[in-house]
Amino acid sequence: MTGRAADKYPDVFSGTYSDAIAMPKLVRLGPNLVGAAFTLMKLVPARYILRRAARDGRIRPGGRIVETTSGTFGLALAIEAALHGWRLTLVSDPVIDDRLAARLRDLGAEVEIVSEPAPGGGYQQPRLDRVTRLLRDDPEAFCPEQYRNPDNPLSYSAVADLLLERLGRIDVLVGTVGSGGSMCGTARFLREVCPELRAVGVDTHRSVIFGQPDGPRPLRGLGNSLMPANVDHTVFDDVHWLSHGHAVRATRDLHRRHAVYMGPTSGAAYAVASWYARHDPGRLHVVLLPDEGHRYQDTVYSDEWLHRNTEPEVPAEPRLVDDPRDGLDGWSYLHWDRRPAAYAAGPVEAGAGGVRRG
Repeated sequence: MTGRAADKYPDVFSGTYSDAIAMPKLVRLGPNLVGAAFTLMKLVPARYILRRAARDGRIRPGGRIVETTSGTFGLALAIEAALHGWRLTLVSDPVIDDRLAARLRDLGAEVEIVSEPAPGGGYQQPRLDRVTRLLRDDPEAFCPEQYRNPDNPLSYSAVADLLLERLGRIDVLVGTVGSGGSMCGTARFLREVCPELRAVGVDTHRSVIFGQPDGPRPLRGLGNSLMPANVDHTVFDDVHWLSHGHAVRATRDLHRRHAVYMGPTSGAAYAVASWYARHDPGRLHVVLLPDEGHRYQDTVYSDEWLHRNTEPEVPAEPRLVDDPRDGLDGWSYLHWDRRPAAYAAGPVEAGAGGVRRG
């Protein structure tokens, strides 16, 4: 837009698609529960990391970005790369969604698929090894390194600012944990104003982040087979583990009850946050809902797929465990009590039963 209209309405016509959708919409999900619903939450760290790198000269005009991803961080990078004219190579594995891969390529990204898993299973390490080789062959390429780049959690100061501006005091923050950026960053910044904030992490079975043994994880978008450097375990008061089926059923419940159309990572977080809000009506709870549901029309939002791939009943209450390895199925939780990372490698001493109210 040029000329008089652009001069008269600069705020209307200057924003990109990325600018328009980066921050969440706040949605009331109950008397004391607010959802921070993102179109694409990974835009928060992707924008911050890439734009700082460009400002500092670590990405040159037309330069190349290389990263490993099988999910929405890759989409966020592809959006930013398309808008800024950067070249992008993404290293993924066979579990990447076909529609997502097609969208990435349409945005100009090169998508490499690592087809051979590690000897012990899993693709995370082979993907990282491939990124290392690509960076060695192209020393001027930039790698965002979402799992270890401190700019990832730092970027969520903007989300914390928005929540405080709109809601004032927040008592409990609930969200899924994958790279560690969203929950660790948002909780740390919120505690500068709300020091008594309780942070509840949501993981899935056989993710190593909070001390379970590595194994197959049907629920994608959270959890990890390697320990991300950006996970600050001392942030978390409680940790929950949910199954794939439970998350999917909660995702559909979120849509039916509130018309909020999200993916299964959001459903997992919503299931846990709803339980806390019901049991603690005097506190304000905020749940981070990371991604919209459009990628899941043929799966999560298909009744036929739902009945074929998930259990018909899910637990109404979580089971308190004393050790992460006791929570390998169903819905379980543990009072983490802000312990350091070393506790993720062994037993964790749990507190008394029931919802910890601080």
